[in-house]
Amino acid sequence: MDLSGKKVILSVTGSIAAYKAVLLLRLLIKEGADVQVLMTPTAKKFISPVTFSALSAKPVLSDFFDEAGGNWNSHVKMGVEADLMIIAPATATTMGKIAGGIADNLVVTTYLSSRCPVIIAPAMDVDMYKHPSTVRSLEILRSYGNEIIEPIEGELASGLSGKGRMQEPEMIMQFIREYKSGEKKNF
Repeated sequence: MDLSGKKVILSVTGSIAAYKAVLLLRLLIKEGADVQVLMTPTAKKFISPVTFSALSAKPVLSDFFDEAGGNWNSHVKMGVEADLMIIAPATATTMGKIAGGIADNLVVTTYLSSRCPVIIAPAMDVDMYKHPSTVRSLEILRSYGNEIIEPIEGELASGLSGKGRMQEPEMIMQFIREYKSGEKKNF
C-alpha cells in the first residue's frame, strides 16, 4: 500500500499506550505518509514529543500557539487539509470530549475541524472501558461516522487483565490498508 502524498494526523493522548503510537508513526512513514503528530498535554507526560519529532522530521504540536515564536497552530487548516486522522491511543477523556464537543485542546479542536475519515483506537483500563459513560461516548463517536478499532484483551498497566489494551500498531495499519483499498471505505 502506498500512502505517499497522504496527509495524516496522528493524535496521541495521555495513556501508557502512547509508546505504541511511536511504532504506528514508523509504519505510517514507511508507507509514505506525511504525518503530523499532535499530542495532548497529558500525553507528553507519558512519552517525549522529541521521539515523535525525530521520527516525523516535524515539530510535534500540542498547544494552540507557540508563545516563544508567536506561531499559531491552526487546527482548522490541519483538519481541512488532512486525508486521515488517527487518534491512538484514545483515552476515555478524549473520547468524552470529542463526543461532547469540548474543544479545550489541539487534538479535539483539530478533530472538530476535520473533514477526513477519523480512526480511533481506544486504550484504558477494563473497568473504564466498560463504564456506561465510555460506552455512550463510543456510541456517539460511531454515530458521527468515526471508525473505532476495538481494544484487545490482555494484561493492563493496572495489573488487571481484560479488554482495554490499544490494538497493536501492525493491526491498525492492516485496518488502514483495508480502509484505503475499499474493503471498508475509501479515503
